[in-house]
Amino acid sequence: MIYKSRGENTELELFRTIQVRKRIGEKDENNYKYLEKGWLGEKQFDQLFLTLTNECLILNNLLFEVNNTQLQIDSLLITSKEIIIFEVKNFEGDIVIDGNRWHLPSGKEIKNPLIQFSRCESLFRQLLEELRFTLSVESKLEFINPEFYLYEAPVKAPFVFHAQLGRLFKKLDTLAAGSLPGGHLQLAEKLVSLHIKDTPYKRLPVYNYEELEKGIVCMRGCSFMVVASQNYLVCLNCGDLEHKESAVLRSVKEFRLLFPERKNTTSQVTEWCGVISSRLTIRKYLLKEYKLVTTGRTSHFVKKDE
Repeated sequence: MIYKSRGENTELELFRTIQVRKRIGEKDENNYKYLEKGWLGEKQFDQLFLTLTNECLILNNLLFEVNNTQLQIDSLLITSKEIIIFEVKNFEGDIVIDGNRWHLPSGKEIKNPLIQFSRCESLFRQLLEELRFTLSVESKLEFINPEFYLYEAPVKAPFVFHAQLGRLFKKLDTLAAGSLPGGHLQLAEKLVSLHIKDTPYKRLPVYNYEELEKGIVCMRGCSFMVVASQNYLVCLNCGDLEHKESAVLRSVKEFRLLFPERKNTTSQVTEWCGVISSRLTIRKYLLKEYKLVTTGRTSHFVKKDE
């Protein structure tokens, strides 16, 4: 069973809206593509877990701090016999291994994922030791993309290529046969409780409020939306429709994440959303999920659950 879903990728969502609102440099553009491609690979890998029929616990997108070092895990599978860590890579094209050096056929060197991979397993073992939980730990480096080939890959390396995924998940289903001891569920609960939810978005481009173009960016992050009818907005690029209320509240969420220091006033949100000029309409939408806080002559909105 999926004990912890992957959830949303807030960093990617913010990157999408920023790259529509301002011109970003080549480095930021490459970071955006890398982030989006990696997220797509992880979501594709998530679908494979749905083929498992036996009892197991699946925890996705975990972030811990172990011995003052951050540990990020793409996916974790807990079975009655062992724990398996999955690192998912959505590489495509050709890469050559030459000792500890990984490079493209052109000779351009790339970061060796095995270094991070080995560090991840070591830190997780330390975490289990701190939790006083003893269970065999194995790690797999998944290359999810069918258009990827790794030259000179060692036979005994922990690699799983696209053509091997079907066999791997059949093996995992066999491994998961049998009932899970109660302690395994307690471990999953503890790991989820230790997961770090709020993290700094290190890969976002530098931005400020004044330079960002105002308006509501569509959910796909491809363009700004315009009024389609009395109740709906439409994306000029992909044609997706969205109710005005949903679009405004989504845009306010982006604004709060991008500018946590700014207050959500009616005029501020109206300016940020751009496409809806009626402050009364904006105020009506805000009151759906926010409460009005009045301080002296000024007022602003805060989340109802805050």
